[in-house]
Amino acid sequence: MKNNVKIFSTLSEKKETIKPIKDKKINLFVCGPTIYDYSHIGHARTYIIFDAFVKYLRSIGYDVFYLQNITDIDDKIIARARERQVTPKSLALAFEKEYLKDMKKIGVTSVSKYARATAHIKEIISQVKRLQEKGYAYTIEGDGIYYDIAKFKNYGKLSGRTVLQAEDAVTRIDYSKDKKNRGDFCLWKFKQESSEPSWKSEFGEGRPGWHIEDTAITEKYFGSQYDIHGAARDLIFPHHEAEIAQMEALSGKKPMAKYWMHVGFLTVNGQKMSKSLNNFITISDILNRCSPEYLRFLIIKNLWSSPVDYSESVLMEIKSSSEKIEEFLRKLKGLQDIKIDRKQQGKNQKIMEKAINDFYGELNDDFNTPKALAVLFEFIKTINQLLDEENLSKKEADQIYKFFEDINKIFGIIDFKRVKQTIPAEIKKLAKAREIFRKNQEWVKSDDARKEIERRGYIIEDTKDGTVIKIV
Repeated sequence: MKNNVKIFSTLSEKKETIKPIKDKKINLFVCGPTIYDYSHIGHARTYIIFDAFVKYLRSIGYDVFYLQNITDIDDKIIARARERQVTPKSLALAFEKEYLKDMKKIGVTSVSKYARATAHIKEIISQVKRLQEKGYAYTIEGDGIYYDIAKFKNYGKLSGRTVLQAEDAVTRIDYSKDKKNRGDFCLWKFKQESSEPSWKSEFGEGRPGWHIEDTAITEKYFGSQYDIHGAARDLIFPHHEAEIAQMEALSGKKPMAKYWMHVGFLTVNGQKMSKSLNNFITISDILNRCSPEYLRFLIIKNLWSSPVDYSESVLMEIKSSSEKIEEFLRKLKGLQDIKIDRKQQGKNQKIMEKAINDFYGELNDDFNTPKALAVLFEFIKTINQLLDEENLSKKEADQIYKFFEDINKIFGIIDFKRVKQTIPAEIKKLAKAREIFRKNQEWVKSDDARKEIERRGYIIEDTKDGTVIKIV
């Protein structure tokens, strides 16, 4: 059951069972960042989703090679370098370092290889040359080499746009008044100024267009066809449409990628992130407000393909949910051995098996993380009741704890260092004293005890089930 994984593919517009091209080997490519600025929480959403997805696939026996490009040559990089009076190369290297640092902080550790565009110029030039030879590319003197989208019969099959509907691509590098079709895109931009980064080629000194780096990189590592292509939803058009046009024209094979996964948009308080709106949140910013585990929880609690809106209130909800899991795991860890009868053991085993099967069943069905989390919280509620009734053995508690450790290897939403922290005896003593003060209606002394507990890094919560001590 675990290996019957279905995913919604943008290309077919339906859920499909993943059937790798070769045995249990999955080649996955995800579009990486253009490194001219710090990464933001929109980037975090995309890369956390694919990190968790890859870790899940590997956990159920797939051999996943996860390839991600890094765009280190681009108009935006050149413009930002001019602003800062540094070279484009030094700017790109500096932001690449920051990007990789951010990924490490948020637990994105599943990428098999990061591939810089500038390290694959030879492959890019080869693709441009072959597209020329096959009649898909034309030259505009003094400008660059462009792809003629009218020559590719299947143009628009991913985005649903026709050649006539195609707009200019999002970067200025694709603008030219001399293009044959409005949607034609640049494969190779001829050098315009002496300060521009450039590489020599038989068709003229210049630099790559935006779209060509991805197909050159994937062809080198995967060949002309591979299993899964992923990225944020805003790259469907023109970027991914251009990739398909390039690679399928070169190889004559289709599809270039069997399954296409596009992560939903992330907004902030209902608005698109923008520096002008003062709602642009970098990964570094968000990590000053919450832990990496809370950020991953915020991302994973939503279906990967659906839109997500970030707000401070959502972050508070995440904090509360995380604390429930931590408190539950502490109870399991601290459970003393209890003898329960064989009949109860059988019931408990069925409860655990159902929860595990339901959890993985939801992940198999379009990697439905919100439904998988709903299964977990219902399971926690059931097990808490068994704990209260003293109907759970130490062995069973350990099995459940191990299940949550396995989940965390995929999701990365639980800080087990916090879970394993024990409440010191003096804090428990203060909490007990506070309870006595409260019963005696000595409110000042009760409040003083609470403040002392908080000063030492713990908080007290009064629930219907009694007082709970939490680690801040």
